[in-house]
This record gives sequence, structure tokens and C-alpha cells, in this order.
Amino acid sequence: MYFSFSNPWMIGLLVILVIQNLQRYMYGSGSILELLISIPGLLIAITFHEFAHAWVADKLGDDTPRNQGRLSLNPLAHLDPFGAILMLFAGFGWGKPVTINPSNFNRKVSIKKGNALVSLAGPAMNFILALLFSVIFGLIYKFADGFILSSVGKVVMIALQYTIFMNVGLGVFNLIPLPPLDGAKILLGVLPDNAVRWYKLHESFLYIVFLVIWITPIASYMIAPIISFIDAKLLQLIIMIAVGL
Repeated sequence: MYFSFSNPWMIGLLVILVIQNLQRYMYGSGSILELLISIPGLLIAITFHEFAHAWVADKLGDDTPRNQGRLSLNPLAHLDPFGAILMLFAGFGWGKPVTINPSNFNRKVSIKKGNALVSLAGPAMNFILALLFSVIFGLIYKFADGFILSSVGKVVMIALQYTIFMNVGLGVFNLIPLPPLDGAKILLGVLPDNAVRWYKLHESFLYIVFLVIWITPIASYMIAPIISFIDAKLLQLIIMIAVGL
């Protein structure tokens, strides 16, 4: 997903959201240490999400991301400062958009399908990472129980938890089928042509709908059950690995 806000009132609203969430770390249940420990998870989630978009586009024949240096796992190539700060403090955010030229896709895939595949790659990568880090978490718990009792071990395990949660959250959030999220382009890839025309005709309105649910608790109500379900399944996996079932 990507935003470019020019309206001062929107920027002001987002600043307020950041301040409100920052107060949780300063005066509430969170801590500055937890905030710092979550940074690696943030970098991993955004970097791999955007890299996946670029990699799939490249595999489909579009060299635009490669020419722009986006086929890289260097976080600096993918981070949008404002989006990263929001994700860190407010629980949602975005990376620098991967520019693609669908007309460069090879003839084995249509532009419509190619766009959908490129868009799906980001959330799919986040879910793969959440699964991978869950396995790592379980293996450490099983084979390095002495390590996790140490100060360093506790920090590592907390960082792994944040990495898992951020990847699940970013993946699910981006699947909301509203512009400018990845879910919108994925949906357009499977809708019939007449539905696609209707969607694009009303895209501006749908964007407003997304902004409304984004800056209100509606988005949380929509995706929280899905995130909780995935987190529960990953926890089951971790327990299975840890106890050897």
C-alpha cells in the first residue's frame, strides 16, 4: 500500500494518531524498550513485502523495479519514512511503492492477472515470514531453553514475537479490497470486466471509504478476528514444535 498526503488536515490527523500511540509507550502499558525491540520486525515486514512485489514483477518480465534498485533486501531501498513511523507508533503504515509497467509483462500472463500476482506477492510474503519466524521461535524454545532465560534471549524472543505479529498484521491489512491496498488490485484481477469497470468508476469513492475505516476503529473491527485466528494457529504450531508433537 502507499499514500501520498498533501492535505494539511490529513497530515495533522496522522500526527495526532502517532502522538496518542506514543503516549502509550511513555505513560501507558508499553515501554520505549518494547518500541526499540519492535524495529527489526518493522524493517523485515516492510522490506520483504516490497521486495516481493518487485521480484514477482521482474519474474513476469517487467524490469522497471530492477532498474529502480528495488530488487534488494536493503531496507533503505523500500522504506517510506512517514509510513514506517506510522507503522511503528500507530500500528499501520506502508513502504515506498514499487513502480511497475504492466505492458512489460510477458505474453504468458495478462496485464490483469499480472497486476493481481504482483499485488498478492506482498501479503503472501508477510504470511510466509510469519510462518518462518514462528518455526524459528518454536525451535529456539525447544532446543535453547537456557538461552531464552538469559537477558539477551528474552530480548530475542520478544523481537521474534513482534516480527511475527507485524507480518501477520501487515499481510491481513493489505488484503482489504479497497484502494490503495494490495487487496484492491488482487480483487480487480479476479472480477469480470464489467465489475472492474464499475470498481474503477467508483474508485475515488472507495478510497474515501477506506480512509474512513482507516482513521476510525472500523478497520480494527474488520481485521482483528482474522489476525487473532492466524495468530492462534501460529501459536499452535509453536507449541507443537516446542513440545515435540
